[in-house]
Amino acid sequence: MRAGAGAEPGRSRRTTSRRGVADPVKALLHRHRELCQRAVDPLEIAAGLEAHGVTDRTAAQFRHRDVFSLAEELYARVPRDGAPRPQPDPVRAPRVRAVWVLLTLLPGALGAAAVTGLCLTHGQARLLVALGGLLAVALALRAALRRGPLATRPGTPPWHKASGTRAWTLWLLTYALLGDGLLSAVVAGGPDAPPTGAPDGPWPVSTAPALALTLACAPAAWCAHLLTAGARRRLAGSRGLEDFTAAARPLLLGTFVLFLAALTALLAVCGAVLHESAAYPQALTLGALLLLARLLAVHHHRHAPALTLGAAVAVEVAVPALLLAGRLPGCAFLATSVETLVDAWGPAAVPALACGTAALTLLVHALRTLTRASAHAGTGAPE
Repeated sequence: MRAGAGAEPGRSRRTTSRRGVADPVKALLHRHRELCQRAVDPLEIAAGLEAHGVTDRTAAQFRHRDVFSLAEELYARVPRDGAPRPQPDPVRAPRVRAVWVLLTLLPGALGAAAVTGLCLTHGQARLLVALGGLLAVALALRAALRRGPLATRPGTPPWHKASGTRAWTLWLLTYALLGDGLLSAVVAGGPDAPPTGAPDGPWPVSTAPALALTLACAPAAWCAHLLTAGARRRLAGSRGLEDFTAAARPLLLGTFVLFLAALTALLAVCGAVLHESAAYPQALTLGALLLLARLLAVHHHRHAPALTLGAAVAVEVAVPALLLAGRLPGCAFLATSVETLVDAWGPAAVPALACGTAALTLLVHALRTLTRASAHAGTGAPE
């Protein structure tokens, strides 16, 4: 009896051990039970597992070829209540709605109206038109960013909590309008007068690139729509996380290049119509920076855009500040490097370098984050 009784614990331990080895998915199911219970399809579980660091190599430890196969077993094994669950709809591209199409066209239309008003007015009336136009365009941009492909998803920090990013964006757009003129005036010993809104005034205003950037809101929305639609199609057809990443990377780069091509065309048209410099370097780098920042914000990544936008703003603030500080007695050395840069490359070098470096940083970050399945299945946690 004692021998038989002594054998039972050993047999029980061996049985438990065999069950643990034979059922390695059970522990994973317990760790991610909430995710598996609220998921409407295996695709959402796969994206959630990836967001928690589970890769195809990790899935192999659970005797599955990839995360998608592992997610299918988790979805099948999760306990369900007795009520029948609706069948999930297949992954489909978001529909194009007339509301968001019109909203993305509104900033450009109001910007064109404001520029027309500046060309037809003089004196005090020009200043009122400029202030009214800036306010109208700002409100239109806010409305355009709250609907459609450029709108943030549920779970992303709301607009009023992104005050830092909003302030940096407004500064960058204001610098695109007034910055080059201000820097030229400071280098020449001024500014001696406030901006008049005229391209040939003592403080020139760059209306062509500013107008092109407002008009670019529409192609930015379409590029974001193409990225979302293409990513969802590839997500539905992928059988592994690496397969999806390999397919999503050229999609992201393609939409990014498409936006730059559209912005280049808008700059050329605006420059020709207004008989101004199109300011390609500073406008293209700023447009690229703002698009990447918005795409990351739409897909739950706000931290990196806030940092890079803030760094670009810091550079644009520091340059004229150093030039002005160099006028103080014994402080001429502070302005030496800035004067050398401006003399060699012109005032456009400052925003081009600041925004270009920030945009390149965000592009590298986007290639790592926006090519993950969790960025497009709505399960990624916000930063």
